[in-house]
Amino acid sequence: MTGSQIVGVVLVVVGVILLGFGYNAAQSPADQLAETFTGTFTDQTMWFFILGAAAVVGGGLLALLGRRS
Repeated sequence: MTGSQIVGVVLVVVGVILLGFGYNAAQSPADQLAETFTGTFTDQTMWFFILGAAAVVGGGLLALLGRRS
């Protein structure tokens, strides 16, 4: 396993953790109330989802394509 593949796997794990934080934040009463009135999640929750998804996609690509040397 090359260094870039290890970094990719770490990014995937961090991304999944961020997505978990985003899901938990979206289920909080404060976020549910904000979603009820505004129709969107809070900025913090959206950043968890955006950064988590980007880390999962980027890390997955790096882990899969990082073995090409």
